[in-house]
Amino acid sequence: MQEKILVIEDDESVRRELAQLLRANGYSVVDEPPCDLALLDVNLPGESGFEICRRLRMKSDVPVIFLTARDSAEDEILGFGMGADDYIRKPYHSSVLLARMARLLKRGANPVMTAGDLTLNLTDQTVGRGDEKQELTKNETRILACLMKKGLCTRQELVEDLWQNSLYIDENTLYVNVNRLREKLEKLGAKDYIHTVRGVGYRL
Repeated sequence: MQEKILVIEDDESVRRELAQLLRANGYSVVDEPPCDLALLDVNLPGESGFEICRRLRMKSDVPVIFLTARDSAEDEILGFGMGADDYIRKPYHSSVLLARMARLLKRGANPVMTAGDLTLNLTDQTVGRGDEKQELTKNETRILACLMKKGLCTRQELVEDLWQNSLYIDENTLYVNVNRLREKLEKLGAKDYIHTVRGVGYRL
């Protein structure tokens, strides 16, 4: 089945060129969600690409790449703050864009992560150990996914991953989410799996 790429680009010639590239490489191009990956320009009439990304993130975890001529560090930081997975400046190199898309699509294609005897299903947001399972919230799922992927995650990394903008979140909120996750792991017999690293963050 062809993977669907959402393309939001107000320059019609650029959009045509991009759509042609994507179709030539086996993707289908769509104008609105649902999609498997989104390519967003920033400078758009009316609503900006940043705002579109923010709204998309409220409903979906699909990979988002900003493809834009805006090249300031502030814009790039804002893009990642809105939940983007990558930020590519125009003019882009076709092979680089396709490689980064493939990496993100591959990451999203595997909904199961494992660490030791724990199995995390990203699709149905459950963690399992042996024959037992526990349902997780979206935040708990993201915390455990970060820990499984990196082993050690700083508090800042977790806050930015969960809420995109750490200015509006205090560390107590993260602490509450981690403790709830610990309680669910304990119900699976996985006690003391998440360790606090003083002054740094958490380790699995």
